[in-house]
Amino acid sequence: MKTNQRIKQSALFLSIACMTACGASENKTEDKATETVTATVSKPKVRVETIKTGPVDQFSTFTATLEADVVNRIAPSRMMRIKKIYVDVGSRVKKGDRLVKMDLSSLAGQNIQIKNIEKEYSRMAELLKVGGASQQQADQLKTQLEVAQESLKNLNEDTYLLSPISGIITERNYDDGDVFGQNPILTVQQMSPVKALINISESFYTKVKNGMPVEIQLDLYGDEKFNGKVSLVYPTIDPTTHTFTTEVKIANGNLKLRPGMFSRVIMNFGTEERAVVPDNAIVKQPGSNDRYVYVVKDGIAQYVKVELGQRLADKYEIVSGLSNGDVIVTTGQSRLANNIAVEIVD
Repeated sequence: MKTNQRIKQSALFLSIACMTACGASENKTEDKATETVTATVSKPKVRVETIKTGPVDQFSTFTATLEADVVNRIAPSRMMRIKKIYVDVGSRVKKGDRLVKMDLSSLAGQNIQIKNIEKEYSRMAELLKVGGASQQQADQLKTQLEVAQESLKNLNEDTYLLSPISGIITERNYDDGDVFGQNPILTVQQMSPVKALINISESFYTKVKNGMPVEIQLDLYGDEKFNGKVSLVYPTIDPTTHTFTTEVKIANGNLKLRPGMFSRVIMNFGTEERAVVPDNAIVKQPGSNDRYVYVVKDGIAQYVKVELGQRLADKYEIVSGLSNGDVIVTTGQSRLANNIAVEIVD
């Protein structure tokens, strides 16, 4: 019995010793793990840039469809038969060129009518001298003659239809021998210069003046720019859109610009004091369209919401959110969170 009791006590002592040793071993392992984590936790390393504000040109871009400067629709003053059309779509014409010849039959009849009225008026004048006719009769005949002469003048003008401008024929609606109806016979457009009508926010109304230079770009011609000027500022504001219409004219001596082309009109509204930051400093807020940058102050990075302006090559204009002297993170944002300590490196 004593032997068995001794065996049990020995086993108990061995168990206690084993547990003590295991516990010490586990504590040592935890301490080593803690030391390892502590050793690996370090401040994120970032590169920064100090903001310096400066004058930035305030460009705004407006879209428009180009139009001819002047459009004339060629037609006689009355319904007549078309004798001959001298031009076709695409023909270039000069001011005063003959475009259409109308039928002359009505012109001959009008000449005969005028001659008859003139003879009657001469006879009436002789009768008036001897008291054989009244002054009222003579006046009525004179008026009839004047009306016939004016009608003849209009017929003469309608016989040959001339181009009132230099331009290009862009529409033809009849052929020789047709009777003129409602549509114009021809349409001629003056394409040098061309013009664009743009709608501008009323906040710029005091900044837009006649003669103000602008630039025009067209997708068709890539980065090529064309120079233009403000030619007319409409005097009223649209109460619905709060915009005003502005006409821009563009010299077009080589006729590269054509009515109907889509264009972008670029206007410079002066300069504003703005911060400009590299585009890689801008971070998009997940799940929204907000943009922000990390600003470092006293070794702590904080994200600040910013309002972007125009893109300037590889930089962005900052409309609001940053001030002169702010230090922003330009590299290393992926490891950052708001209010986290950082290490600035060169």
